[in-house]
Amino acid sequence: MALLEVKDLRTQFHTDDGAVKAVDGVNFTVEKGQTLGIVGESGCGKSVTNLTIMGLNPKRNTVSSGQALWKGEDLLTAKAGRLRDIRGNEISMIFQDPMTSLNPVLTIGKQLVEAIQIHRDVSKRVARARALDLLKAVGIPRAEQRIDDYPHQFSGGMRQRVMIAMALINDPDLLIADEPTTALDVTTQAQILSLMKRLQEDFGSAIIMVTHDLGVIAEIADDVVVMYAAKIVEHANVFDLFNRPQHPYTWGLMGSLPRLDADVERLTQIPGQPPSLLRPPTGCRFHPRCPYVMEVCKTKEPALLPTARDPNHLQACHLDEETKDREAAKLAEMAAS
Repeated sequence: MALLEVKDLRTQFHTDDGAVKAVDGVNFTVEKGQTLGIVGESGCGKSVTNLTIMGLNPKRNTVSSGQALWKGEDLLTAKAGRLRDIRGNEISMIFQDPMTSLNPVLTIGKQLVEAIQIHRDVSKRVARARALDLLKAVGIPRAEQRIDDYPHQFSGGMRQRVMIAMALINDPDLLIADEPTTALDVTTQAQILSLMKRLQEDFGSAIIMVTHDLGVIAEIADDVVVMYAAKIVEHANVFDLFNRPQHPYTWGLMGSLPRLDADVERLTQIPGQPPSLLRPPTGCRFHPRCPYVMEVCKTKEPALLPTARDPNHLQACHLDEETKDREAAKLAEMAAS
C-alpha cells in the first residue's frame, strides 16, 4: 500500500465571478522514503493540491472531491479532530514564507515545544531537549542560546531551518515542502536542499517538494509531476523527465532554464499567459500557447496516458511519438553541448 494515494482530486473556489477550478482531476502516489516533485508556473494548482490533502483550504467557499488516501484512510472525509492528530504529527508541512508561518511574539523554543506537546504526552523539559536536538540537527549555530530568540532575530535561511526543524519534530512519515527555497540566495538554497536530503536519510520521511524551479527538482526528486492550469500534463521518473520529456509545456520549462555556458543572448520563453481557471480553454489547456498546436488540440482534451516506450511515463498530448522523441532529443543535445 502506498503511503499517500491521491485519486481524481478536485478543488473549486466559489467566487462572485464563478467557480475557480484550482485542482482538476489530479492523481499520484507517494511511497515511503520517496521524494515526489510537483512543478509548474504560479497558479497551476501545486500548492492548492497539498492544502487540499492537508484540509487547510478555507471552508467557506471551497468544495473538494476525490480521495486522498493516507495509509488507506481518506483525508478528505476525515473528521476535524482526526486531521488535527495527523497534521504536524504524521504529515508535516513547510510553508513558503517562514516569517509569516512563525509566531512573532513567541520564542522559537516555545513554538517547537508546543508542536511536540500537542501530539506527545511529555514534559516541557523533555520537549525542550528534543527541540534543542532538532535545532542542532538543522544547523542552527549556538542552538542553546538561539532557542530563546524570537523569529525576527533570525535570517531568512535560519528561519527556514527552524521551519524544517518544526516540521520534523514529531518524526512525520510525510513532509510537504511548499517552495521551501523561495526568496533565499543560491548558497542558502543549496544548503537547505542538502539539509533536507540528509534529514530524509536520517528520519526516513517521504517528501512532496512543491516548486516552480526545475533545478530544485533535478537536485532532490525521484519522481516528478508537471502541472499546468490545474491538471497534470506529465508524470515521470526524474531521469526520464529530463532525458526524454514528452509534453510541449515541459519542453518550454526546460528551454527557459538559464545556462552559464550557453552562447545565447536571451532565454527561451513560453509565449502568452496561463489561462483563467474560471473559464479554461476547451481541449488541451496549453493549446493557446503551444507552438505545436493542431486542430484536435482545440476541441479534444488529451488523456494522461503512458508513452509507448515506458508505461510509467505519463503524458497528456495529442502529438505523435516521433515528434515528441525528436523534440526531446533536441533538448538533450542542447543540454549536453
